[in-house]
Amino acid sequence: MKTQVTGVKTQVIVLNGGSSSGKSGIVRCLQAVLPDPWLALGTDTMVDAMPAALQASDAGIAFGPDGGVSIGPEFRQLEDAWTEGVAAMARAGARIIVDEVFLSGAAGQQRWRERLDGLGVLWVGVRCESEVAAGREIARGDRVVGMAAAQAELVHRGVVYDVEVDTTRTESLVCARTIAGQVR
Repeated sequence: MKTQVTGVKTQVIVLNGGSSSGKSGIVRCLQAVLPDPWLALGTDTMVDAMPAALQASDAGIAFGPDGGVSIGPEFRQLEDAWTEGVAAMARAGARIIVDEVFLSGAAGQQRWRERLDGLGVLWVGVRCESEVAAGREIARGDRVVGMAAAQAELVHRGVVYDVEVDTTRTESLVCARTIAGQVR
């Protein structure tokens, strides 16, 4: 586990993990345990804000029957504007927790690094065994079956973290406390 540079105030916490890995639960617990107010924003927030026509198209985002996710040029353009807006909120003084899925692994993290340059960022990997995430996915009933298994390792390829947590057998609150211990 690598820790954040001492003395740099954390302004943004980026949680990266596959679908149904437990990120949303950790975000809610972080908001409860951190002493200051933190905004929670995530890739789902952005997708929900997109026009319906882009939520199932080659130009936007498309979910395959096997759980695969395809990203098109219009999605990427909106994502660039969205990440720039998140960074602007942090620069304006908001503390932000980002619930993200780096479908392109290290390239996804690099896009965020560029946007968040100069800000205090804590990079968090949220891992969960594929079988456990797949079970959660079925229980949720609001995801394409197969997405959790497809993303479990893919989203972590080449990504560098300050701290990692594993929700396979660890509750969200325990994970949140581990992460909060790294916030400066």
